[in-house]
Amino acid sequence: MDSPPGYDSRVWRALAAELGVLGVAVPDEFGGAGAGMRELAVVFEETGAALLCAPLYATAGLAIPALLASGDREAMADLLPGVVDGSTIATVVFNDALTAWDPAAVTLTAHRTADGHRVNGSAATVLDGHNADLILVAARTGAGLSLLAVRADAPGLDRRPLAGLDRTRRTARLRFDDVPARLIGADGAAEPWLARTYQLGLTALAAEQVGGAQRCLDMAVDYAKHRIQFGRPIGSFQAVKHRCADMLVAVEGARSAAVHAAEAADGHGDLPTAAAVAKMVCSDAYLQAALDNLRIHGGIGFTWEHDAHLYVRRAKAAQLMFGGPDLHAQHLAELIGTPGKS
Repeated sequence: MDSPPGYDSRVWRALAAELGVLGVAVPDEFGGAGAGMRELAVVFEETGAALLCAPLYATAGLAIPALLASGDREAMADLLPGVVDGSTIATVVFNDALTAWDPAAVTLTAHRTADGHRVNGSAATVLDGHNADLILVAARTGAGLSLLAVRADAPGLDRRPLAGLDRTRRTARLRFDDVPARLIGADGAAEPWLARTYQLGLTALAAEQVGGAQRCLDMAVDYAKHRIQFGRPIGSFQAVKHRCADMLVAVEGARSAAVHAAEAADGHGDLPTAAAVAKMVCSDAYLQAALDNLRIHGGIGFTWEHDAHLYVRRAKAAQLMFGGPDLHAQHLAELIGTPGKS
């Protein structure tokens, strides 16, 4: 996390080439394994537990779903093999910040030229924006909301890394000054693809949050068994027992919500509703587990010598990313309807 790119290139190559992680949910015709979100969620749960420093979420959780949702087979055939084998890091720009998806919030624009399209505007916060070789951009064209692909070496693209609370996940500010881009799919038809990409991104993020919350619970219970105070393990004290029990209940509830969202993403449920529930429940559970783990560890949990505070940073940043629990609760109410309201 302290290196300029924020990840280990050897680990990245191993994830892609040796484990095939990036291609889990990619059809085999494009170099993937042909599985679904349920299998990909297992990957994100494990990487969330390990607090993986890598552009995996931006690439496999956002960019790949965006390309698949577009239905542009020519673009998929050109771009997906490089993403799957790890040679192309990719990300998605929904709007100018990591806020909840709202078509009205898209500020980037694009216009057609003789040799393609050109993108203009800026995005204040983009996941792995400084590392990405391929940037998928939501922009307004004369036809409506469109998806365009921008290469990292395109002229007119300015990328500035940002410092953030979560040092294990990098962000950057991007500025587009008449940047050449490739149109993905039909011009003006991207709104439903981007909405689905966003929902799949929430689902992947929920699985990652569950993995982190479970690791925090495991760390807390293990420490409570071995930390001796007043001649006894602190896990024997009722206050610590109750805190660990509350963590377990929260983690198990979050896991149920995340699994349901993953199954909905694979066609076995209402994805917009399930994704909103998962983001809401898993965000709160992860932050609770991370903070309780820090409290049980006491003073050592606040130091750089221990990982506990890194999980708190990741949990808080993930809670706010793409909308916090309150926003998703409001969105959920809108989706299912408010009782008594005509």
